[in-house]
Amino acid sequence: MRYARSVLSAAALAALTVGTTAALTAPASAAPNTTPQKVCGSAYKTVNSAPVGSLGTVYLTYNASTGKNCVATIRNNPGTAVSMSAWIYVPDTEEYHEDAGQFTSYAGPTDVYGKGHCVDWGGNIKNVYVQVTGSNCGALKENRVTFTR
Repeated sequence: MRYARSVLSAAALAALTVGTTAALTAPASAAPNTTPQKVCGSAYKTVNSAPVGSLGTVYLTYNASTGKNCVATIRNNPGTAVSMSAWIYVPDTEEYHEDAGQFTSYAGPTDVYGKGHCVDWGGNIKNVYVQVTGSNCGALKENRVTFTR
């Protein structure tokens, strides 16, 4: 009887361990635990975004206390490092910043002073590129382009 109880206890412990491991392991298709605020900073609020095909999203954020805009490109399904970028440009001041390279989850942050200025921004994941020009300019209509290379 004592032997049977030990075997059952060991089996229950093994099942619990497997169940806990399975519960704590995220599936490969899980969304990233990343937000534009985690990339740019908690004071930045999302003011615009553009999908990068089905691969992720480029976010434009703004910090009202500093007057800075920040861009982050975030993948829907993080994994093996792929070509990614996040960029922003202020035509009035010709200030341009970019973060580009091989990343597993996101590109960025990249920021510029943009208070009172139109901004152009965008990014890419793999071979899908997004470019938004004339953005956040009040009455001026922005132009969005998505293309693959």
